[in-house]
Amino acid sequence: MIPVRSPKNYNRCKTSNGVKTVTKKAPVILIAAGPTREKIDPVRFISNYSTGKFGYALAGEAIRRGARVTLVSGPTCLEAPQGVKLICVESAIEMRRAMLSELNRADYVIMSAAVSDWRLKKVSSRKIKRSSCKVTLELVENPDILSEICARKAGRVVAGFALETENLETNALKKLLGKNADIIVANALKRRSAVFGDNNTDIVIIDRLGNKVRARNRPKKEMAGIILDKILSFNI
Repeated sequence: MIPVRSPKNYNRCKTSNGVKTVTKKAPVILIAAGPTREKIDPVRFISNYSTGKFGYALAGEAIRRGARVTLVSGPTCLEAPQGVKLICVESAIEMRRAMLSELNRADYVIMSAAVSDWRLKKVSSRKIKRSSCKVTLELVENPDILSEICARKAGRVVAGFALETENLETNALKKLLGKNADIIVANALKRRSAVFGDNNTDIVIIDRLGNKVRARNRPKKEMAGIILDKILSFNI
């Protein structure tokens, strides 16, 4: 059974004899999943290898536990779990807009998406042709969605993800504190198949109190349960 921690998750009503009863509402979990795409021209884009499997596994496990789930998803080949509210986006700007629009209705936020850090300063309206001249693409930073959400937590538990190529726990802790998140889920990129699209993975979960949970070589569906156990039981 899902622990319910926010006062807005309680409905108070009166029975016919005037005695007040309290019933629990299912918590709302807002999840961002998958990659984003940043257009270069009408046929090309900047993106990454994310498949969205982890975020979709989290959404499915949350639904199984009785939560109400909003899934903001970048482009993937996955089918959304039955029962989720699915919002499809493409770019980081679109994902930011969708996440902030849904934030006030959420009790928990899980930012598992692999958001592109940069986008083109100017997107070409026509296909860029090959030529003998050097082509330079000018990039600008995308908004930091996790930081914006953490700045508006207002009692919500917010979890982010960190994929690192080195110094896994040091860099993950730095991200956790720098973003002012409550929990960070970290995994290491040793080879592409070890994270992107693979069913099994290793993770380290670190909360802002310094507690750590480690799990190795387990299916992402099982990892989703471990992550939700941590997030749903975390006390601010």
